[in-house]
Amino acid sequence: MSSQHEEVVDAELVDDRLPAIPEDRTPAVPQTEQDPDAWLPPEAQEDVQAGIPEDTTRAYEGDMRRFAEWCELVDRRVMPAAPQTVTAYLSYLKRTPREATKRPYGPATMDRIIASIRSAHRAAGFQPPDTMGARKVVAGYRKALAEAQDPAARPRKASPADRAVLGEALSRLDRTTLSGKRDAALMLLGHALASRGSELVPLNWPGSFMELPDGGLKAHVYRKKRKVWQDVEMAPDPDPDLCAVRAVRALVAALADEGHTRGALFLRMDRWGYLAPPMQRDGKPIGDPDGRMTIEAASDIVQRSIERTGLPGRWRSHSSRRGFVKSARTAGVDIVRIGRHGGWKDNSQALLGYVDEDDAAGDLNPLAQIGREAAKREAEE
Repeated sequence: MSSQHEEVVDAELVDDRLPAIPEDRTPAVPQTEQDPDAWLPPEAQEDVQAGIPEDTTRAYEGDMRRFAEWCELVDRRVMPAAPQTVTAYLSYLKRTPREATKRPYGPATMDRIIASIRSAHRAAGFQPPDTMGARKVVAGYRKALAEAQDPAARPRKASPADRAVLGEALSRLDRTTLSGKRDAALMLLGHALASRGSELVPLNWPGSFMELPDGGLKAHVYRKKRKVWQDVEMAPDPDPDLCAVRAVRALVAALADEGHTRGALFLRMDRWGYLAPPMQRDGKPIGDPDGRMTIEAASDIVQRSIERTGLPGRWRSHSSRRGFVKSARTAGVDIVRIGRHGGWKDNSQALLGYVDEDDAAGDLNPLAQIGREAAKREAEE
């Protein structure tokens, strides 16, 4: 499961792809028997499903599959689950290291698991179990981790890749190759548009772009979280090595040399540089048939490129979006303009969180700024 599934999700699913109720269990009264109107026609269920991010659906399905496996192991009813069953399961997760990481799930993932169980019940027509006990387990777990200063108590966030970080990463990238041009364009465009990986990967050439009179580009970006389209203008950067416009044009020209003139801007490549190589799993084709790279691949490119520098941090495709905020703040850009350029809502708590974290260190630290102003006044006197 990708790292983005470690985060808490806000939605609860309506889906019929759920574990079957064991035959030797006596179910409680379904919601539909309590309320004859508590049901959805198939087309309404499809409409609800269309509003749920695919990543969320996959995460919830995995959560319910593992819950069902545990219930069978300890001889408890999967659905409708008793409140005590959910509490016991969360207590089990708190104490049980996973094979992949050798650590238990973090509190944020456990919050999501509770939401998964409740959603599965609603989807199957059952009253969701009371989860107060399970949430107290998670709250106590979060408190204990925080008091122990365990990193698992903190949300896992991507480190900001600002202009300085990007400059270091790009200096180690061979931008004469097609893959190097692609990787440079991906990182610089992510920074210029303040985009998530999920907003970069769908971009097409020329469909997502428009030429500007000053030689810049306007990108038509779908802001996935807000579910709105936004036109973002990009002027040519004075530093050619950090110019997203030049990087995109260089990639487009290189793709045209390979016969790819329309469609996905960011394509998967194999280690020999071949475009959109066919991929199979168990003898069946997988991956986008047009060769478009995945969001995970975009994150891998950012991580690999920046890790070559030796800079510490958690580098993902989201690093470019966070890095834009840091770059803009360093340049003195007003936070409202930063938010509107990057598609955040005014007074976005996520954006304010980035600003607070960035301002807590380095030149933007409030105490450092106070000290500089005081020194400046003393020098003037």
